[in-house]
Amino acid sequence: MTDTAKQDAAAEGTYQERHKPASEFASRSDYLDHELQIMKPRRWGLNLPGRDFRFEWEDLVPAIAGTIGITVMYSAVMQAWAAGLTEKWDHVNLGADFAIAVVRVEMLIPALLFCIISSGFINPKANLAGNHGPMIPLIGAIALAGAHPLALAILLGVFGLILAYFKGGSKLVNLTSDGVAGGLLVFLGFMGAKSQITSLFDWSGGLQSSHALDYSLSHVAFIILALNVVLYAYLARIGKRWLAIPLCSIAAIAIAFALGAGLDLKFVTEPGLPNLSPVYWWGSTETGWQLGLPNLEHFIASLPFAILAVAMWSPDFLGHRIFQELNYPKKTEEVLMDVDDTMTTCSVRQMIGTALGGGNITSSWGTYMIPAAIAKRPIPAGAILLGALCIIVAVLGYPMDVTVWRPVMSIALLVGVFLPLLEAGMQMVKDSKSSQSAGICIFAAFVANPVFAWALTMLLDNNGLIGDKDRAKTLSVSDRIIVPGLAFVICTLAMAAVGMLPGIPKLI
Repeated sequence: MTDTAKQDAAAEGTYQERHKPASEFASRSDYLDHELQIMKPRRWGLNLPGRDFRFEWEDLVPAIAGTIGITVMYSAVMQAWAAGLTEKWDHVNLGADFAIAVVRVEMLIPALLFCIISSGFINPKANLAGNHGPMIPLIGAIALAGAHPLALAILLGVFGLILAYFKGGSKLVNLTSDGVAGGLLVFLGFMGAKSQITSLFDWSGGLQSSHALDYSLSHVAFIILALNVVLYAYLARIGKRWLAIPLCSIAAIAIAFALGAGLDLKFVTEPGLPNLSPVYWWGSTETGWQLGLPNLEHFIASLPFAILAVAMWSPDFLGHRIFQELNYPKKTEEVLMDVDDTMTTCSVRQMIGTALGGGNITSSWGTYMIPAAIAKRPIPAGAILLGALCIIVAVLGYPMDVTVWRPVMSIALLVGVFLPLLEAGMQMVKDSKSSQSAGICIFAAFVANPVFAWALTMLLDNNGLIGDKDRAKTLSVSDRIIVPGLAFVICTLAMAAVGMLPGIPKLI
């Protein structure tokens, strides 16, 4: 057999046959690259450790990052639901204990089903179903509009399954140019970083009054941020940026305690398990969500928000897929997340998770995928570890208090999500054509919001009105006008209906 034939035969072997020990490679990075290139995950089949993938210690990084991120986001979502529904309905009175219980529900059964089993063993090409971050600021408005969490989940799940069946998600991702995608990532990274930095300064500035101190601790935020900038830059310099979340979070805790701000950390969430009966959560107006089962009015009130949430999935998924493409080596198409499979998983998780008592609005899990891509790790092993960590945190309770403490939360999101988003966006803007599309996307995002900006600039870019005019000539009428046009119209109408367009009163 010739050398070429031997290479071809090796390339067609299984993961188990092609795996080599890390000691045979010149560097750890080369070993991780090779692992990505030889994996052939089974879609909707059984994937087993050792046969189809391996656990590496790098998998702990996205698992820890994802656990911190999802705890923060679930807490914000449930608190917003509790406040909004209590204000909307006279018979509803939901407090902090309710919010904690629902967070625990979301971190138990959905973590087992859709992290460990689904993305870990059944389909590692589907990213984990996490939280839909851009929808968090709308939760209060959704509740006040008369929407019902279960009605919203059913509608969102059905719309998502329809879009996934017709391959709509991957179609929209493929029609988004590098310039538009780069502009979107830059805007999301900038705004997210600004928000977390502001929150950290607000936290340190309020320590004196909240704890009746004779001295100010407003300088704590600046020192935490300054030292973490240096640490992050050093990790990037030595090629260990994937360690940023655990190391920078630990540094934030150490600095806060060293400067006297540790008195703000309180352990109040005791170990325990929530009620896992759907009847408890939805069967009565006196227990659980205190709403009972949804009626027709609830579905009508939930409809525009469900459309908006699904419309916002594509740009969200796009950013996560791009991170893999930018950080993975060549010939790793087999391990890139499948947008439509991820959309299917998110849709099913949305309905099942809420039926069990949850209140999350789901999307692709960014606080897992971004660190995983930076660490050059595929989905399955980290997904299993993350699911296990979520279950442990939910049962123990006390770790939830640490992950939502402001220094940990802000630093983890900054170095694990928003700074990498900024970097990836800038990497995608490679020439004057893409910079034009990126600039207009950012401008439109400031005018309205990132979803409006993505839909509008994709339509303009695909028709050659901005960006690469030659690219527009290679697209069909459907790709230039029909698909982007429908995306723009649907997104705009959904946002107008719920009041997300500045200066335009909501239509419902």
